[in-house]
Amino acid sequence: MPTITLRYFAVIREAVGIESEEREVPDGTTADAVARDLGVRFPRLAPLLASTPVMVNAAYADRTAPLREGDEVAFIPPVAGGSSDDTSRFVVTDAVLDAEAVAALVAAPDAGAIVTFVGAVRDHARGRAVQWLEYEAYGAGCLPIFAQIADEARAQWHIGQMAIHHRTGHLRVGDVSVVIAVASAHRQDAFAATAYAIDRLKELAPIWKKEAYADGDTWIGAEAAYQGLADRFA
Repeated sequence: MPTITLRYFAVIREAVGIESEEREVPDGTTADAVARDLGVRFPRLAPLLASTPVMVNAAYADRTAPLREGDEVAFIPPVAGGSSDDTSRFVVTDAVLDAEAVAALVAAPDAGAIVTFVGAVRDHARGRAVQWLEYEAYGAGCLPIFAQIADEARAQWHIGQMAIHHRTGHLRVGDVSVVIAVASAHRQDAFAATAYAIDRLKELAPIWKKEAYADGDTWIGAEAAYQGLADRFA
């Protein structure tokens, strides 16, 4: 029987109580079957797991495809919507982000415009005062998504390089959580590509955000998929 590795993140990790585990599964087992089994082990997770996408070996995968020996299966709960030819352009880190350093990664002699988006932690959200945020990411899954976003933008606009850096860990109000820099010959393309990139990042990247308030905290995105799950396992 093949042995696979299961990875858990955000609200699922908190419910299961571990970050990863190895399991032997019968030949022909699919990610969908693994999700159902996990739902049996943790019944209150079942509604969330029924629709949770999976990544196999750091790429989004068909839940019905058979798993193989050594596969790494990551369950991707709803995201906070938070390596290529040059790995320094696509980074997930717990270190403080430097917007000027990220912009320098895309600078080029033919770039007449460099647009930088800086996302910072604000002190309120959804009508509540925010005390701090916690970001968690599946780093190996983020990097190819960042590269994909850059390729998608390059197919639509005349841009040069794009850099995306995202921070993880405990962030206070005012801390920078994400920096996106885009270079192009003309400013219109750089502005458009930068706006596109942050929207796609929030849609695709396996990054999760927990918001903390005076009366508790919650994983953003998960509460829509399964109301109250994060609170019950906090």
